[in-house]
Amino acid sequence: MTKLTQEDRDDLGESKFAFEKQRKEPLENASHVRNAVARFNQVEGVSDAERDTAWKRIQSAARKYKVELSEGSWREIGKKRDSADKG
Repeated sequence: MTKLTQEDRDDLGESKFAFEKQRKEPLENASHVRNAVARFNQVEGVSDAERDTAWKRIQSAARKYKVELSEGSWREIGKKRDSADKG
């Protein structure tokens, strides 16, 4: 993944993050989009409405950077793997 320096991160506008107010999960490139999905459920202190908005931002960035998402909703993150592990 492309590492953002603190200075680069500070220079990003809120709209460049999945979680704008918290400035969590930057969406600057395909690697960051995949990372945002992987870490999505680790973000604390956000409402379901904020998660819905963040997921829309991730979907938009995924289209822009041609990242295929297997989940249709943030509520599906980890569900497919969990059920596969049980089988």
